[in-house]
Amino acid sequence: MKERIILLVLFLILFITSCNTKPAKELSINGSIKGLTKGTIYLEKLKDSTFAPVDSFKVRDNGKFTVGDALESPEIYYLRIKEKPEESILIFGEKGNLEVTSKLDKFTTAAKVTGSTNHDLLTAYKEMIQKFNDSRLDLFKANIEAEQAQDQQAIDSLNKVHANLIRKRYLYTANFAVTHADKEIAPYLALTELYNANLSLLDTVNTSLTAQIQQSKYGKQLDRFITVVKKNERAK
Repeated sequence: MKERIILLVLFLILFITSCNTKPAKELSINGSIKGLTKGTIYLEKLKDSTFAPVDSFKVRDNGKFTVGDALESPEIYYLRIKEKPEESILIFGEKGNLEVTSKLDKFTTAAKVTGSTNHDLLTAYKEMIQKFNDSRLDLFKANIEAEQAQDQQAIDSLNKVHANLIRKRYLYTANFAVTHADKEIAPYLALTELYNANLSLLDTVNTSLTAQIQQSKYGKQLDRFITVVKKNERAK
């Protein structure tokens, strides 16, 4: 009888311990915010189209912090400060240790993220895309001037240039994704940059993904998205 009671107690202890055990944080972000002497750091990600905090850290006097998450596959996270909720640092998180540094007065623009291959690729992609954005801004200004001058010939010409610029941006994005089809950034870019592009480009990216990336969070989302788009086109 006494042995049964001991076994029952041990079982209850193990059960309670297992219930209270938190999932391991495969993603660990260590960092420092220069100028932040007191505040709360939040690590967030999108859940059902809303930002949801997954971890937090109270900064004391040195600006250093540590946050993390038990991610299944690499995905986008956002680092925020409670005292500056309008700003955030976008991080392409993946398993391992990441380092983030920034400044309180330039929280977003001064941010540097290291330790994530996907984040490095995203940074390289954004640098190139900025050139497309600059060209688009120049076209926008030129179009305003043409409209003010009521120069229809110039307007038509600028519209053609703009359409060609968009096509080039789509092609560059698709090529970048295919080139890095073994990384989670490939389906992520397809979902965020090619969602309204020609379906053939989405298919090209999707079929180029490695088996591992197809099973990632963004890989599965991309496949579902393409399925829905094709279903809607057949219904027209």
